[in-house]
Amino acid sequence: MLTEPLFILAVLGAAIALSEWLVRSTVLRHLGTAMLVILITGVVANLGLIPTGSDPPPLYDVIFARVAPLSIILLLMRVRLGDLRQAGGPMLVLFGLGMVGTMAGVVVGMWSVDGEAAFGDLHAALGGMFAATYTGGSLNFNIIAQEYGVQEEGVLYTGAVAVDVIMTAVWIMVCIAVPRGLQALRSKPEAIATAEAQATADVRAATDDEQDTEQDTETVRLHELALLLTCACAILWGAEHAQAALRAAGLSLPGAILYTTFALILAQIPAMRRLRGGHVLGLTGLYLFLAVIGAYSDLAALAEIGSLGVTLFVFVTVLVSVHGLVVFGGAALLKLDRDVAAVASQANIGGGTSALAIARSLGRADLVLPGILVGSLGTASGTYVGFFIARMLGG
Repeated sequence: MLTEPLFILAVLGAAIALSEWLVRSTVLRHLGTAMLVILITGVVANLGLIPTGSDPPPLYDVIFARVAPLSIILLLMRVRLGDLRQAGGPMLVLFGLGMVGTMAGVVVGMWSVDGEAAFGDLHAALGGMFAATYTGGSLNFNIIAQEYGVQEEGVLYTGAVAVDVIMTAVWIMVCIAVPRGLQALRSKPEAIATAEAQATADVRAATDDEQDTEQDTETVRLHELALLLTCACAILWGAEHAQAALRAAGLSLPGAILYTTFALILAQIPAMRRLRGGHVLGLTGLYLFLAVIGAYSDLAALAEIGSLGVTLFVFVTVLVSVHGLVVFGGAALLKLDRDVAAVASQANIGGGTSALAIARSLGRADLVLPGILVGSLGTASGTYVGFFIARMLGG
């Protein structure tokens, strides 16, 4: 297996290029680039061509820590806050339902596998970890794990990480497939064509692109790219230093909230939104992040931990199923948009970055900002939810 960073980047880049070509040129266009990137890199990694999550190279950490937030910043720098009027309330309601569904799912999942017998004294900590990560993301997952010393239990921790990554990748596909499947079942072909045309129009209006947004093309100039990269790096640098200063003052605030806020403030300056190139550059980084998500899906690592892995997988499957029933069932009862439900659910399970990918894959540019914002809200609240569930389970 080749582990050199340049080789891995070449494979990830090839997976993105192949996914985009398949979406543009074949019947797989309905799957969307986001889903295909995850599937292709998952297959490539599990065939042994690049590392999986069981032995991740430093490059993966760099992509998570630097490329993903920079991509979000670049995409946010074209967003108008007026988009919040289109999906703000429903998004918050469904995100809240998703949080409740996650907590209920942990309790039901632990009961279904007899968690105390299966996982021993760490069952409460494990429940808290998954409640945290499916509210806010992997940062919260590791905060809970460190507090209870779960990382010292190598087999249990590795299995939990593997199951988390695999389920996150699966849920991205579910959140893309469910809205499209419901639309196909309930709509006539003419209605579907009209909806797709309207979605494309919404994307163009929300992003103010002069070029065809569906093709993700922009006319760019070197000085504009340089300014965009300068601003994005400055925002991320400022957010990290602001977070450190707040921590020194006794305040804890996730960095994602800070850089999202800084990017949104800058985005309200008309001159910044007119800079071209950030859309394509940010989208490329976003797909690179999703490619690593796919590569992390190590099926062999899960198989090696035997019955414990099966129990973990059953627990998490029940958890996410309950979450999904609450979110999509709540959307149906309240007559809320199923696309909003999909983005809100993904903001819970995968965080703001993958919520952004879902919004784009569904052709809903108006849901990009709300999805990222509730993802940041999840990051801020996930640790508290995790500790609450751990304590409730006896931890």
